[in-house]
Amino acid sequence: MDAKLAFRYAGPRAFVAALVLATLSQPGIAVAANAACGVTDTGIPADVFAPIDIAHIRGSLADVGVGFSGTYYAETFGNKGGLREVSEYDGLLALNLNADMNRLGLWEGLCFHTSGFQIHGNGITNENIGSLVPVSNIEARSATRLFELWFEQHLFHGVLSVRLGQLAADQEFILSNGANFLLDSTWGWPSIAANDLPSGGPAYPLATPGVRVAIAPNDRLSLLIGVYNGDPATPDCTNSDPQVCNSNGLEFTLDSPALLLAEGAYNYRQSQDLAGTIKIGGWNYFGTFAGEQSVPDSASGIWGIYGIVDQLLWQSSAIDHPKSVGLFARVAGAPSATNLVDLYAGTGLTFSGMVPRRPGDTIGLGVAYTRLSDQMQAFSSGPNAPTIRGYEAVLEICYTAQLNPGWIVRPDVQYFWQPGGGTRDGTAPAVENATVFGIRSTLNF
Repeated sequence: MDAKLAFRYAGPRAFVAALVLATLSQPGIAVAANAACGVTDTGIPADVFAPIDIAHIRGSLADVGVGFSGTYYAETFGNKGGLREVSEYDGLLALNLNADMNRLGLWEGLCFHTSGFQIHGNGITNENIGSLVPVSNIEARSATRLFELWFEQHLFHGVLSVRLGQLAADQEFILSNGANFLLDSTWGWPSIAANDLPSGGPAYPLATPGVRVAIAPNDRLSLLIGVYNGDPATPDCTNSDPQVCNSNGLEFTLDSPALLLAEGAYNYRQSQDLAGTIKIGGWNYFGTFAGEQSVPDSASGIWGIYGIVDQLLWQSSAIDHPKSVGLFARVAGAPSATNLVDLYAGTGLTFSGMVPRRPGDTIGLGVAYTRLSDQMQAFSSGPNAPTIRGYEAVLEICYTAQLNPGWIVRPDVQYFWQPGGGTRDGTAPAVENATVFGIRSTLNF
């Protein structure tokens, strides 16, 4: 399997912080969630670039418990090295609607959410870089599609919530807060899950029917359990790209074996000011599947475990210009015999408020490592088609410049070692290491 085919299986599966709800709460893109079900009194989220309310439509909807918002992402990336050198533009319009069903006449604690995307442009990864890890967390096939559609019931004063509908696991699971400051897709849904699960699993831009239970007995402990249809593509899909098989997000298939995810989190404080979070979790796919994505014959044992740490290392006491340094780290493993990727590790630092007269800006630095399993390396090698498969690594530096409470610009540099795991086809040389330069503009409205 060459690097292009590997990416096609992996797909752009990760979103650097969850795309519609969580990414709207990225630095400078905060959405007001102080009202029930995330609906503000005015219907306009806080910190937007343009608080537009034509004919008082948003205000009128807010009066009955309905609110909507959107974000537009526009970015350009170019590269040196990789498969070929060229620049590409891609964009994403993300819209979401929230409703407090109690204010609409139903019972207390019931919320509704739906979100959708208009994806356009060309991603740089598949044709230019050849990496397992997509360069951008919004990279996907051009389409207009539904993403999530669910109801959520809050019980026992918020201690328990149950979410049911069309869900994406990358909105809540395997996420690090510090990694939100980076653009590469591996910082959201990590490359180990994106490559090992069928069709990349229920993650951007493909959601799937499921149910999620969240338990938070206090502000220190929480537990997430989610069960999803294991393959977001249709069971009879004959195309190697699952985004073609589920082209508009309206398949709602229930025919695949289940995927179970569970994650526990503990919030703590080392001192009065230095807070941290530890998460431990795992996944299990209750089915078997065959093909180049995993091993040569159908296999079971598609599972993995992971741990995450977010730690504030230092923060200043200055009120007028706060500064802080944070650490984040994630590690995940899976059985080598039944998975394409058996080890993933990523870590980084964030530096907030370090630039004079720019208190809202943040510098993010991260490095991620993806190791291809010994089983996959052995399967992909042969005397007539020698290949080299080992690991892929990426280093990223991203600057988040807050130009307006609802507008941020993010210059970004990434460097890839061994794109595609150091693959070569036949006697062709392995894909060159690649340097990627890009910039993203994000508007919240």
